[in-house]
Amino acid sequence: MSVTSGDRMIEIVHSPVKTVLDPFRDERKGIVREVGNQAIWSLSSCKPGFGVDQLRDNCLDTYWQSDGQLPHLVNIQFRRKTTIKEIYIYTDYKLDESYTPNRISIRAGTNFNDLQEIEVVDLKEPVGWVKIPLKDMHDRPIRTFMIQIAVISNHQNGRDTHMRQIKVHSPVDLTGNIMGDFVSVDMLQHTCIR
Repeated sequence: MSVTSGDRMIEIVHSPVKTVLDPFRDERKGIVREVGNQAIWSLSSCKPGFGVDQLRDNCLDTYWQSDGQLPHLVNIQFRRKTTIKEIYIYTDYKLDESYTPNRISIRAGTNFNDLQEIEVVDLKEPVGWVKIPLKDMHDRPIRTFMIQIAVISNHQNGRDTHMRQIKVHSPVDLTGNIMGDFVSVDMLQHTCIR
């Protein structure tokens, strides 16, 4: 699999040893939290029964299917400015073939009128989770009110697209704990003032 991100090129060669990305690993460790449920999601188009609910249902067997002209858009709007570290997108070329995204653009801003492209990712027959780190010019996670995921092209010049899941991760601030780094529930309950 080949992934191009902005001006960086990451080449993942098919090999007998398969690296599997797990978007839940860092969440279980308490390093990030999934903040997609705090946002309002909208799509440029969808077939009936293949919309936002399927994109966010935590089931890899369901998917969003677009129904219109390229680019296909997923809009994620937050009520307040939110720090975003990375986005995970689950696609499966083996199941979806020409419906699989080939080039994805990630845009961020305060609303639809001022979106700026921050990443462009080229995918080559992806199967599984694709991690897209989102960083500003100082190499820090971005802070934004809105993210737009635009499918620019599909494999085999396909018209409509399938995306099976999208996860949006925000970093957990571990520096504000003046009491220490506790891991047990009994000790953690005493580390913050209500």
